[in-house]
Amino acid sequence: MVRTLTEGRPTFRILSFTIPILLGNLLQQIYNLTDSIIVGRFVGKEAFAAVGSTGCLNFLVIGFMLGLCSGLCIPIAHRFGAGDYVRMRRRVAAAVYIAGGVTLVLTLVTVLCTRQLLVLMQTPDNILETAVSYIRIIFLGIIATMMYNLPANLLRSLGDSRSPLYFLIISAILNVVLDLVFVLVFSMGAAGTAIATVLAQFVSGFLCILYMMRKYSILRFQKGEWRVTFSELRSSFTLGVPMGLQFSVTAIGSVVLQSAVNTLGSDIVAAVNAAGKVNIFLNQPMEALGLTMSTYCGQNMGAGKMDRIRAGVRNGLIMTIAISIVCAVIMVACGHYLSLLFIRQEEMTPLIQDSISQFLVANSLFFPFLGTLLVLRNAAQGLGFSILAMGAGLFEMIARSVVAFCFVSVFGFSAICFANPAAWVAATAILIPIYLYSLKQVKKTLGLR
Repeated sequence: MVRTLTEGRPTFRILSFTIPILLGNLLQQIYNLTDSIIVGRFVGKEAFAAVGSTGCLNFLVIGFMLGLCSGLCIPIAHRFGAGDYVRMRRRVAAAVYIAGGVTLVLTLVTVLCTRQLLVLMQTPDNILETAVSYIRIIFLGIIATMMYNLPANLLRSLGDSRSPLYFLIISAILNVVLDLVFVLVFSMGAAGTAIATVLAQFVSGFLCILYMMRKYSILRFQKGEWRVTFSELRSSFTLGVPMGLQFSVTAIGSVVLQSAVNTLGSDIVAAVNAAGKVNIFLNQPMEALGLTMSTYCGQNMGAGKMDRIRAGVRNGLIMTIAISIVCAVIMVACGHYLSLLFIRQEEMTPLIQDSISQFLVANSLFFPFLGTLLVLRNAAQGLGFSILAMGAGLFEMIARSVVAFCFVSVFGFSAICFANPAAWVAATAILIPIYLYSLKQVKKTLGLR
């Protein structure tokens, strides 16, 4: 169902739009965590560490595709908010062309360079081969990532955050079943979980596209609407690619940090992977609220409603800080027990256990900064300032890299624990003026005082 975010009480609209996204994000995380849980519980600690060692590389590439798909749909939200459905469909066409071309190039490059990248990251020899086989299959499935995420973000730009959730439920269930079959029945190890993930993504993507084509009359193309101008391609490109690069720039810092973690041995790799999984899972309410702000600001900018933008972002900041405190308390209280999903109790050495607890406590203390970062960054992107918002990703990269290069050798694992908080604080510091500048420029564009 198409839903406008330009009418009604901002807080209610934001919450009602956020909840399906949150459920979808949690399912997406369960989708991703299933690989790690099944590998950790049924294959072993080293295989779990191997999958974990590819996490930041996975985020570098797949994160780029997620950001690209989200950014390409921002001008679609603008045109939908303005009620200009002809130009909206042309922006959909531009998004399809750009995403398709990027998918082809990215797949070729990553599949050919997988081993070299993992060697450069100093992946321990005892887990290298498993890591290569796992992540190479994930990279072969980049097209499946695009097939789901572009239609899903398109539907959200039209105000429909529920439909993508339904297809994701089907996909998540299928992923669990295929994981168990490939690992327990066919003994395919980590590679089997990667194949299961790609196949499940294909299914969710196909269903989402089929539903969208049948149910949304405003997305039915008329003659000539698939022909887009260079100007339209360039405009969509300058919104989509910077948003994808923002994810990748952020991930470069994570890659550098992962290289530092790898020098501390496979037990520390396993500990950081387990703690990171818990951390990411509990971040999802803040992530969902952030994604909502992108669509909310995009639609209201298209409708020329600056007062709603300011009110929505203000309320979003209040909500995300409250949510961040609750998530921090849950992580400190339950984080250790959640980490047992990934590492068997008999393999949970004192070193791994202490490292997980230290990591989770350090990260939880800075959750309010993360929540603020996500709201402001997505608000700026929704207003059309993706390139400026990418600056926040640059600050995150620099902060993580400085920790990896300058502090890990001196403080060891303790420095690893504060790498994420340093990145969040640095990004928030630059995003506050970026958001204020974005508001000022939009007011000028709309001719408002």
